[in-house]
Amino acid sequence: MDRRTYTFVVASAAFLFFYLSLRAIVVPPQPGKDAKANQAAEVIDDDVDVDQAAVDAAPTSEDVLGGDKPDGDDQMVASTTGATKWYTLGSMNPASKHNLLITFQSQGGAIERIELTTRNEQGAFAYRRVDTKTGYLGYFAGQPSANLDGVVVNVVGPGTPASLAIAKTGEKGIQVGDVIVAIGEKPVTNIEDLQESLAHTKPGDTVTVEVARGGNASAPTLLFQAQLSEHPLDLIRLAKYGGDDQIAGNLSRLSCLLTLAQVGRKGIVTGKRSIKSIGDPELQHWDATVEAGDDGSETIRFETTIGSAAMTPIGAQPVRLNRSFTLHPGSYVVDMNIKVSNLGQQAQDLAIRLEGPNGITPEGWWYSNKISPNFSGAAARDTVYRTTADGHALISGMTLLKQARSKPEDPDYGIFAADSSEAARDLKYIGVDAQYFAVAYMPTQDESSLGAFTRASAIIVADESKVLKHKERAINTSFFLNGKTIQVPAEQSFERSLRMYAGPKEPALLNSYGIGDFVYYGWFSFFSTLLSGLLHFLQGIVGNYAVAIILLTVIVRGCMFPLSRNAAVNAQRMQELAPEMKKIAEKYKDDMEGRLKAQQALQKRVGFNPLAGCLPMFLQLPIFMGLYRALSVDIDLRQKPLWDPNGWASNLAAPDQFHFWGDWMPDMIAGRGTGWLGPYLNILPIFVVVLFITQQKLFMPPATDEQTAMTQKVMTFMTLFMGLFFFRVPAGLCIYFIASSLWGIGERMLVKKTLPKGKHFDLDSDTDVIDAVATKKKPSEGKKSLAERLMDQVNQKEPEPPVERPANRKRPPGKKKK
Repeated sequence: MDRRTYTFVVASAAFLFFYLSLRAIVVPPQPGKDAKANQAAEVIDDDVDVDQAAVDAAPTSEDVLGGDKPDGDDQMVASTTGATKWYTLGSMNPASKHNLLITFQSQGGAIERIELTTRNEQGAFAYRRVDTKTGYLGYFAGQPSANLDGVVVNVVGPGTPASLAIAKTGEKGIQVGDVIVAIGEKPVTNIEDLQESLAHTKPGDTVTVEVARGGNASAPTLLFQAQLSEHPLDLIRLAKYGGDDQIAGNLSRLSCLLTLAQVGRKGIVTGKRSIKSIGDPELQHWDATVEAGDDGSETIRFETTIGSAAMTPIGAQPVRLNRSFTLHPGSYVVDMNIKVSNLGQQAQDLAIRLEGPNGITPEGWWYSNKISPNFSGAAARDTVYRTTADGHALISGMTLLKQARSKPEDPDYGIFAADSSEAARDLKYIGVDAQYFAVAYMPTQDESSLGAFTRASAIIVADESKVLKHKERAINTSFFLNGKTIQVPAEQSFERSLRMYAGPKEPALLNSYGIGDFVYYGWFSFFSTLLSGLLHFLQGIVGNYAVAIILLTVIVRGCMFPLSRNAAVNAQRMQELAPEMKKIAEKYKDDMEGRLKAQQALQKRVGFNPLAGCLPMFLQLPIFMGLYRALSVDIDLRQKPLWDPNGWASNLAAPDQFHFWGDWMPDMIAGRGTGWLGPYLNILPIFVVVLFITQQKLFMPPATDEQTAMTQKVMTFMTLFMGLFFFRVPAGLCIYFIASSLWGIGERMLVKKTLPKGKHFDLDSDTDVIDAVATKKKPSEGKKSLAERLMDQVNQKEPEPPVERPANRKRPPGKKKK
């Protein structure tokens, strides 16, 4: 029976297999709507790989006729394709009044670069790059030429030196499609050669640029004369163009990329940046047009179609994405609009994912000290946001890097999700925060929050495994937002609008947009704001911030002169009491409690308060910290020179950078982030340490015993060691230290002349040392001092429980005697 059953099963299976094979050959299957839905359901439920051969076999835009509207289920819609192009909004021309020059790329339909082009009263850039002093020709998005040795020019920003260059034959401006073959006498074959050819130039220099017009190798080259300018600050740039601040592991990725976060039941998998069949949004091609408004504004409009080849494998229908960026003269705000259109014949559930900016300038990451509202330290670039639930919050780049390393399968740091509370999803703003600049998404003027988004996460744009330990502060950070899922009917659409701020962290400017919390002074914000305002007032009078810092120091120390004089008098009194203190120490060698009581009794008898000399120090601490934060945070001190804008100490918000020694000093000393001192020799911190030691030697009382001598030696070594930590502080803060130390030296000399010539105390040297027991204060002598009350608390013993005598003890209960 078992044998017959087995034979039947095998024969039936063989017959079924033969029948299906024959049917597949004679009658090919024609899947209908239900079969397509079932196939889509499989892809949605199981994150399987998409058949790349089917995607490659899909028709291109040239194969599709009749536009992008499908006439039926069998009509395929092609995804947008085309050659990569670059576009710009804004200008470097001062006459345009634009504050920004933004470069876009059609492959990705997003931002590649943002340069700040604001001019000051002298016509120079208000915000230039402070890490380089070479001349600037322009940004070209250059690529090696395929036809000849040179670099292809893909974009030329309006108002840049390249656009204003004049050829000897009369042509004006280097153009898109030209190939730069040489600058001066140096041939140019790649981007590195282009940068190296300008390495020894300075702003104002005129260079000769040899160009093959249109990349034509057979035509004569053109020789352009271009006058170089300063480097405008590239607020957003690709990581590969970081120069000296380029950090291994940081990735080059366009900013503000847009894709679909959800289509039906298919969404972006955790840790990924896109739905697999749709692909990386940075590879999606967009068609673009640029329009100019009557008010001087400029708008770029992008459009792309995610066609059938990408949507069919996930059971969806084609979708068109439109987006626009509008820039107005004199503004740091970019108006952004997004439109999602359903090109299918059925309704679809759609949601967008909008990535944030990345590649924000990490300026000064190796010396700056950005304060964080959290207990953990801040990185050079952090994600900052505000919600009703969390208030203003900062997620450090260090935290994001740690998250990515500990959970590589889930590297995103969630801020809120669709199931979070309404207060947690009430997003007021979100952005990337640097030391002096910020880029943030904000709601439109008619809205109070970015309520159209249901998920927000902070991310790193880097390969965490390649980021070196001592360069983690320069990690590239960003974020993304997922929109609400909208059921879009056939051939209908929905739109989303928001704004993006990209500019300096000027308090008044940020407050006007409701993002003033980007400027954070820490616990001493009151003193920072007060001293910063006074500093700006003084600068407006003298015209130089270094002189203003000196005047501010004189004003602050002058106001504290009475306290300083009292401290000097107190020190003089302490010197007079030193012999008596020494006698007390010798008498009570083995009795610390008795020694303390005797010292207190002596000080009380002569009316000496040892804490009086500490008062100026406690008052100076918040002032010092407030000024330190003002110098570290206030953008008005950035690129303000000691005297020469292009010379030594040209940036009071950074080390003075007297001499570059990073090319010959060992990395453990001069490395960026890895070295103790940094790549520059700084002179001002050395002056500060010398003045500190001089001040100690001049006014420190001579040692009366070995312990005092050892203490003074330790203080000297601590001052030298402190110089290592101060070696990379801002030059403006060093000027404050120098001015304060010189004031202190002069003040002590002046006070010394005004001190009483006689003795402060009438001490009889023949009398014996005060007896600690005999000088114990009686209750009737008056109120005890603070030190005495503290000693009473220390010496107070716990009251012992009363001991009951045997006669008073109660007899334990027991049987009564009969």
